[in-house]
Amino acid sequence: MRTYDYTRRNFLKAVFLGTASLAVQGCVSDSQQPGGKGISPNILFFFTDDQRYDTLNTLNNAEIITPNMDTLVRKGTSFTRAYIMGSMSGAVCIPSRAKLMTGRTLFHLSDSGRNIPQEHVTMPETLQEAGYVTFGTGKWHNEASSYARSFTHGGKIFFGGMSDHLKVPVYDFNPAGTYPKEKRYTGEKFSSELFSDAAIKFIREYKDGNPFLVYISYTAPHDPRMAPKKYRDMYNPDKISLPKNFMPEHPFDNGDLKTRDEKLAPWPRTPGIVREHIADYYAMITHLDEQIGRVLKTLEESGKSDNTIIIFAGDNGLAVGAHGLFGKQNLYEHSVHVPLIISGPGLPQGKTCDALCYLLDIFPTVCELVGSPIPETVEGKSLVPLITGEKKKVRDSIFGAYKEFQRMVRNDRWKLILYNVNGKQTMQLFDLKNDPWEMKNLTDDPAQAERIKELTTLLKKWMKETDDNCDLDKLNWGYVPNEK
Repeated sequence: MRTYDYTRRNFLKAVFLGTASLAVQGCVSDSQQPGGKGISPNILFFFTDDQRYDTLNTLNNAEIITPNMDTLVRKGTSFTRAYIMGSMSGAVCIPSRAKLMTGRTLFHLSDSGRNIPQEHVTMPETLQEAGYVTFGTGKWHNEASSYARSFTHGGKIFFGGMSDHLKVPVYDFNPAGTYPKEKRYTGEKFSSELFSDAAIKFIREYKDGNPFLVYISYTAPHDPRMAPKKYRDMYNPDKISLPKNFMPEHPFDNGDLKTRDEKLAPWPRTPGIVREHIADYYAMITHLDEQIGRVLKTLEESGKSDNTIIIFAGDNGLAVGAHGLFGKQNLYEHSVHVPLIISGPGLPQGKTCDALCYLLDIFPTVCELVGSPIPETVEGKSLVPLITGEKKKVRDSIFGAYKEFQRMVRNDRWKLILYNVNGKQTMQLFDLKNDPWEMKNLTDDPAQAERIKELTTLLKKWMKETDDNCDLDKLNWGYVPNEK
């Protein structure tokens, strides 16, 4: 592991002095910055769909093949405790993407994230103000007007949630910002290839002297799980490990056991069916990994890689047989815990950071990395002090919500989930240090009564601070008096 002698103050000093935004003092020479001093870094952002945090070979899964994602791990900082804040609808990726783009918390979105109003400044908009050319391709699961104001260039744009990966309805970029249905057409190849091709074309042809943002939002590995045969043949379902928390059925009604995602496999779940789904899921990720590699190779060939920040993240996780579930409509680790890697010239390589963070923290992090002011509407916290090593954490805890009947809070070790479904209240307490698979509910242990009280109080504090209007009394369980 490398050691680094720099601080956030030195980083900001470098930005202020115009010695290139990523020329962190003592780490990067001017010769490593194409064009010399004062050149802001480009940004290449890979955003995947429904990719669990435990699907990168180098980090946490010896069964999956992800050589290009592994390269990003080796060249960057991997945030091993990155989370989403949840959703108030079954389409979890809608608010997740709105939070990423606005840096706002769940209950401060507009229309549960479907619409991003003008007053909620987006990350690409902010970069445009800083002189960036912004290019967006792939999935935009929010309304078209927010895409139009966010990007100056684009291609193969998909306004929607999911589709057949060989029949993606897309639009060409329209500078006027209008996308009528009659202009929509079907993409000519597999989604991951389609979107990568659009980004590759932009990078190859880019001649502008200004820095760029290339945002590639894939629809893989979201179902339908239909990877090309070459990649499906890489995984024998009989040799795929079942998740340690595999269950035939969820042990109680969590409020959404019959949603669309859960109907992808019959009940009770069987080991054979789950292995088949995981094999298909891994195949999708391996195919996606190869497309990411194509983009990275193009960036290298363009001569721009030495001055480009690369961000890799997923919009939410997925159960795929864990806890008897298949979707992301829950608050277990497999569904709210996501991959996040940030790399760039002058930034640490091969570093892992276990600080608690959110996807919505990416926006202010990018602003600090390029020396741009953070808009007042942004609520996330910059992760730069974690990258530089100045701080070990920027949050003491994480809060999550799903619809009106699930709430979660976790700190460094302990996690509490509360459910209120049709008047029946259920509580789960997990020791994530000793039980990372969330298999042993400790709520009936008398020794945990005080801890439950503390976590319930913390949960209520989060709810109040984020303007979660869920009825606190319904989440009280008698452990903490009403504190409205």
